[in-house]
Amino acid sequence: MKLDVYNMEGKKIDSVEVSAEVFEAPIRVDLMHQAFVRQMANARLGTHQTKVRGEVSGGGKKPYAQKGTGRARQGSTRAAQWVGGGKIHTPHPRKYTKRMPLKMRRAAMRSALSVKASEAQIFLVDELKLNEAKTKLMDQSLNAIVGSSSVLVLVPNNEAYSDVVRATRNLSYAKSLDVAYLNVRDLLKYDKVVMPVAALENIQSHLG
Repeated sequence: MKLDVYNMEGKKIDSVEVSAEVFEAPIRVDLMHQAFVRQMANARLGTHQTKVRGEVSGGGKKPYAQKGTGRARQGSTRAAQWVGGGKIHTPHPRKYTKRMPLKMRRAAMRSALSVKASEAQIFLVDELKLNEAKTKLMDQSLNAIVGSSSVLVLVPNNEAYSDVVRATRNLSYAKSLDVAYLNVRDLLKYDKVVMPVAALENIQSHLG
């Protein structure tokens, strides 16, 4: 498979042959779904907390006599049926972490990249650079390359491409991401992917 290479003005200047192992891999929807669910679950903090009746302050005194009042017996005003009482069957701190073998995670990544490549949604640029770290300049370049679609901008290194990262930050339809942190969620969330040839080499060396 060959992918076209563009300049920052959106003009096609070359094409590059890419690894079939990475960009023409079998499409495994099940693995992509599993990787997506894992990523979303692992992002959860699990710090939610509520108090049961034993953790609520007060309520040590029996509210009224056991017998003779005509009312139901009560031992504490901190039981669940009382206002200010403890809660029943409510969340407590827990881990939502899911595990997935490395080979399966990489196969899911190859599937997601293959989907993008097969639908011509990956755009390579010869050099991803700006004269200034201006959002307006980045907006003009992305519109010239991919049009009005939402776009994931992959960079080989956040520090080396700091101008691009800063210029992309204020664009609501775009996100910049270090290629080392490429993930299934971001690949599926954005319509198009834009990256320099250097980022492509990193992906192929990692997933090939």
